[in-house]
Amino acid sequence: MSEKIVETEVQSPPQRSSLTRIAFASGVGTSLEFYDFAIYGTATALVFTDNFFRTGNAWFGTFMGLATFGIGFLMAPLGAVFFGWVGDTYGRRRALQLTFLGMGAATLIIGLLPTYAQVGVAAPVCLVLLRLLHGLSRGGETGGAAVLAIEHSPDDQRARYGVFTALGSPIGTILANVSFALVLLLPADTVQDWAWRLPFLFGGLVLVMGLWVRRGVHESPVFQQMIADRGEEAVRAQMPFKAVIESNWRRLLLAAGVNVGLNSTTFVLAIFMLSYATAKAPEGLGLPRTDIVYGSIAALVLHGVAVVIASLLSDRIGRRPVMMGGAIATIAAALTIFHMAQWGTVTSVVLGLMIGFTTTGFLFGPMYTYFTELFPKEQRQTGMGIAFHVGAVLGGGIAPLIANRIVAFTGDASNIGYYLAGACVISLTCLWILPETAPVRLERSRIAAADSATTS
Repeated sequence: MSEKIVETEVQSPPQRSSLTRIAFASGVGTSLEFYDFAIYGTATALVFTDNFFRTGNAWFGTFMGLATFGIGFLMAPLGAVFFGWVGDTYGRRRALQLTFLGMGAATLIIGLLPTYAQVGVAAPVCLVLLRLLHGLSRGGETGGAAVLAIEHSPDDQRARYGVFTALGSPIGTILANVSFALVLLLPADTVQDWAWRLPFLFGGLVLVMGLWVRRGVHESPVFQQMIADRGEEAVRAQMPFKAVIESNWRRLLLAAGVNVGLNSTTFVLAIFMLSYATAKAPEGLGLPRTDIVYGSIAALVLHGVAVVIASLLSDRIGRRPVMMGGAIATIAAALTIFHMAQWGTVTSVVLGLMIGFTTTGFLFGPMYTYFTELFPKEQRQTGMGIAFHVGAVLGGGIAPLIANRIVAFTGDASNIGYYLAGACVISLTCLWILPETAPVRLERSRIAAADSATTS
């Protein structure tokens, strides 16, 4: 609690129209990121077991699909190191151009891949390679998009503009669910044969749109000022990864811990729950796929609303109170959701999704802004990216696999709730230790300290 807070930076923000473009340019990257995650997770639950992982065992085939999903998470911290170095030394904008192109290309090419029936083992091998490319690019996208948006914004409205990056999660996931809901209107054989490719090919359109939007975005004024103050050669000679490990390793690990609970819960809800709810007994509940997909869309809308409310609130009362409240609510939700799912009805599953996605929205809303503020500008993109993605590996990357194994070994999905609650306790503990960073709270602390010094 005694750590030094990253100082508020004085800068002249661009005009509001420019800020709006920056916000959308930042959000389109995370939209594509989570769009890809959602369509891949949905495809794993619905078609990839037969098309890419023919193991003869339904549980193990799904497990292999989820494992391929998790592989991308393992590459993300490496992407955060590499693209963080690019962003902290050559500019946030340059790093984002590379990461967005890598993510979009990986998503598009998956839609063109031949299946196991066509080329044998080469199909899952190519799928794994594309997940690695997506994970590497994603590792740089998250930190770069958040830093670019927040470094352009006024100090007292950082979360207001950072929320566009966070909204990429529900928006991308909603688009993915809508695209698959439309695909599922087709005959089941058609979906299994070729229609599953359509959502991945649609990712190519998102790629083109995102590249166009980002063309008009200028470099972060904070990075430009850093070049002006220190010189281009000195900035490019710095080693942000070494600096963040040497000077901010404790803050790095604690921030990663904050993300463990969030990612564990959201990816179990978004990925595992779809598979579990729609799989036939005894592997799942055997509920209609379309009903669960529509229910997920409704839950994600509530998630987006919660993200906006939490972000705006954090500019007024601070990041930690909002996020800690979200963590506590998510612990309670985790202990409830899978008991409700065991009732075996569409209503109980969808209601559980709504509760879970709403509570996680309050934990997630200010997170990008908070992680960005935790690190000084010279190592900001590297520190933010590594912290977020290490937590994602320990949380989201393995959570669907763990949930799959819990049900397989115990036969009781309610046990998943205890696992998720434990992960959220880690998030809550790390938030308790980390300092506040919101300018409004720092200003109040300075005023209180000055008043105390005056009266003493």
